[in-house]
Amino acid sequence: MQKILVSRCLLGQPVRYDGGAHGPFDLLQRWQAEGRVVALCPEVAGGLPTPRAPAEIAGGQGARVLDGQLAVLTMDGEDVTAAFVEGAEQALALVRQHGIRLALLKARSPSCGNRENYDGSFSGTKVAGEGVTAAALRRAGVQVFSEEELPTAEAALRKLEEQSLA
Repeated sequence: MQKILVSRCLLGQPVRYDGGAHGPFDLLQRWQAEGRVVALCPEVAGGLPTPRAPAEIAGGQGARVLDGQLAVLTMDGEDVTAAFVEGAEQALALVRQHGIRLALLKARSPSCGNRENYDGSFSGTKVAGEGVTAAALRRAGVQVFSEEELPTAEAALRKLEEQSLA
């Protein structure tokens, strides 16, 4: 059975920067009941508290954080890059441990955003980009989806399972 890495906040766990959560979503509850879900909040896994100051990446480019070219900064200017990179490394360890090939992560998060992110100005401006963990997972060959792409993620899971049976 294919395991799926899922952002803990999407499972209704209060780990978001503001202490909130999202979900639960019916599909994720079904995947949990099937024993597929490996849950992780990369920011908490990287050592950040809940709640915590909002953080953004200049230009929203998590891959550039992984390459040491950009920092993840809080609204107060604190550099939290190391915690974000540690969280991404924790995600990669889970991917290796469980043979994960698909992740469902929180949209627009500086860790988990998979298509767009905030631009680092804390003005609500969105740019094309991905979070630090999403970038690390994609580099490792993991398909990364957000909660806004549940049907697509479900189809990708079905395809992976069909391939493993063939």
